[in-house]
Amino acid sequence: MINQEQQLKQIIESSKNKQKTKIIAISSGKGGVGKTNFAVNLAIAYSKLGKKTIVMDADLGLANVNVILGVIPKFNLYHVIKNKKTMKEIVLDTPYGIKIIAGASGFSQLANLSDEQRDVFIQSLSELETADIIIIDTGAGVSNNVLSFILAADETIIITTPETTSITDAYGIIKSIYSLEKDIPIKLVINKCSSIMEGKKVADRIINISFQFLSIKVENLGYIMQDEIVEKAVRVQKPFYTLNPKSKASICIDHIISQLEHINAVEGKGVVSFMKRYLKYT
Repeated sequence: MINQEQQLKQIIESSKNKQKTKIIAISSGKGGVGKTNFAVNLAIAYSKLGKKTIVMDADLGLANVNVILGVIPKFNLYHVIKNKKTMKEIVLDTPYGIKIIAGASGFSQLANLSDEQRDVFIQSLSELETADIIIIDTGAGVSNNVLSFILAADETIIITTPETTSITDAYGIIKSIYSLEKDIPIKLVINKCSSIMEGKKVADRIINISFQFLSIKVENLGYIMQDEIVEKAVRVQKPFYTLNPKSKASICIDHIISQLEHINAVEGKGVVSFMKRYLKYT
């Protein structure tokens, strides 16, 4: 009997040569909901399935990707924009099978570039087209920078928790996205759930409110159970998916990837196309 992981690997291998890089934006209405932790562990799970995966830290406020992974990037997108480094030179390997790009300070410089400089920068991004997946860890909230990433990405995942303020803020960012672009497919992950029942209740609430007041369909991607391995992983600066791939939280990540690959799977449009869309919205 072929298990779920083997089936996913077969799907991925058979489609590798046909697909362009897919950009997934991970965002949240507020901080402290586990957005960056989710982004990093999702990337590692993709890597375990044979996908070349890069995490781009685009949180202008708190650049935490490197903290969770216990690595220290020397360079970021700022150095590429200033022609001090090539794109390949700023991509940092990690011990976990994924690569990361520290990009936060660089994105703040894009608005100041001339058209010619922007074109050169966009072309430099083609060096990243060898990746299958690029996961962008955006900032929290509804700033123009965050919304630009969401609108430009091939796929958007909003992460929230059962806390009332988190639910309210999740709806707030969904509403902000809708006000700018009505055809953006939005997927939802409920983190820190005490039970599947609680997660489903929260997801249903957000989905129903979004449909009732905005007439948009938000897709429930899944839940992540409360798990002591998550806090332990943060303390030791290692991803929980690596510490214990069979933990409750890790199994939830596997389920979410299964949903992403099987249900309403979105095709990537490539890195250059993504950046052109991003600059259009900034």
